[in-house]
Amino acid sequence: MPGVYLSYPFCAQKCTYCNFASGVFPRELERGYQAALLEELERQRWPWMPETLYWGGGTPSTAPEPFLAAAMARIPGRPWREATIEAAPGSVTDERIHTWRAAGINRVSLGVQSFVQPEIARTGRKHTAETVACETALLRAHGLDNFNIDLIAGLAGQTWTSWRQSLDWIERLAPPHVSVYMLEVDEDSRLGGELLRGGIRYGAADVPPEDRIAEFYEYAVERLAACGLRRYEISNFARPGWESLHNLKYWRREPYLGFGADAHSFAGGMRWQNVESAEEYVARWRAGQSVRGAETAARPEEEKFFVGLRLMDGVRLESSDFVRFGEPLRRFLAAGLLERQGETVRLTSRGVLLSNEVFEEFVSV
Repeated sequence: MPGVYLSYPFCAQKCTYCNFASGVFPRELERGYQAALLEELERQRWPWMPETLYWGGGTPSTAPEPFLAAAMARIPGRPWREATIEAAPGSVTDERIHTWRAAGINRVSLGVQSFVQPEIARTGRKHTAETVACETALLRAHGLDNFNIDLIAGLAGQTWTSWRQSLDWIERLAPPHVSVYMLEVDEDSRLGGELLRGGIRYGAADVPPEDRIAEFYEYAVERLAACGLRRYEISNFARPGWESLHNLKYWRREPYLGFGADAHSFAGGMRWQNVESAEEYVARWRAGQSVRGAETAARPEEEKFFVGLRLMDGVRLESSDFVRFGEPLRRFLAAGLLERQGETVRLTSRGVLLSNEVFEEFVSV
């Protein structure tokens, strides 16, 4: 099931936890980016008919409506099986929903992160729980029943009480899909940088400890299951039949083409990535240079495990897997991080919490 990813890295504000190549940029750069992205799409020669489409960011829900429609008109395959746009709460309006539906959007991913006002404020966001409730009702009123809500476990100031409040709102709003991410700590976000340096800005001193974040995540797994939302991937939960078709292709190693700054592609056994920053992307376009980075050959033997094991269904073992990965497979099975059923191996509940350590073994062998 081939797909298309479109990057729109422009935001009204930079959230403290965000480690993506997105942010607040000058309007002139944004206009240049729109022109560059349209031309990149126009020049594409499609090796197959896309079945899914995903607008990521940034905040693509605030992109000018004529630009959004023009970009999607350059992509074949409409009506796509799934066409998603990421939206920040507070940006969903009647007019925008009309534009999205007219352009072919049939799924919305809301970057809520928290329903608790003090936590929301410390991230730099400005929405309220009531904003999200009103916008999910608006989506449903327009026939957009297929929507996702993002939550983050581990935000500054998060407690058991506040985490339960966010999950109570999930139960109340009954979305068909929820994503739960444990806070990532790295230098690419302002909050992560403060944590690594032992600082206190952005509420770093009030971020829960790692073991508490893991407990929040495990509690969410239980609560979401009780709501009929099955964990089908480490961070993703859905009612049966409402899984994200586009995101599944990443973990199933199906082909996709990425457009815009920092967009990744996988096709014909090769992987490549566009230049990371919006500034360089536009500068290269204006200079008549390629925006694409170097291609590298995919490594299916490794990717089978460090990508495929993210799925709760696991991966099917072949006899050749034990030639290269026999030692880590046997070690993780013995340690209870992996479990085997017939010819399928999957992460255990404990293995999910230590998944990065598991995945590293299948890259470094």
